[in-house]
Amino acid sequence: MARTITNFADFWLYYLREHSRPATRALHYIGTSIVVALAIYAVMTERWLLLLAIPVAGYFFAWVGHFGIEKNRPATFTYPLWSLAADFKMWGLWLTGRLSPELTRAGVILK
Repeated sequence: MARTITNFADFWLYYLREHSRPATRALHYIGTSIVVALAIYAVMTERWLLLLAIPVAGYFFAWVGHFGIEKNRPATFTYPLWSLAADFKMWGLWLTGRLSPELTRAGVILK
């Protein structure tokens, strides 16, 4: 049985290793960007039903990456809240150009 992760710092490194392929991360960036855009648009236009599309947009792209590219089980099944936080952290670091050192620290080989 796999060990249980008990803190976010350890989970973060695990999360990055589970997203080792650039295409998997790219799909996450697409999904997370759509999630943010939908949330902003829904709030600005008061079209609250659009908020229902957020999980679909976020998970669709992520799961395509995990099942189709990475060939692993999404971390959200075991650690849903940490996975959500890590996804936004990865997206933010990618947007600001600061993700590479974190990937290296997690042992992900950059291509």
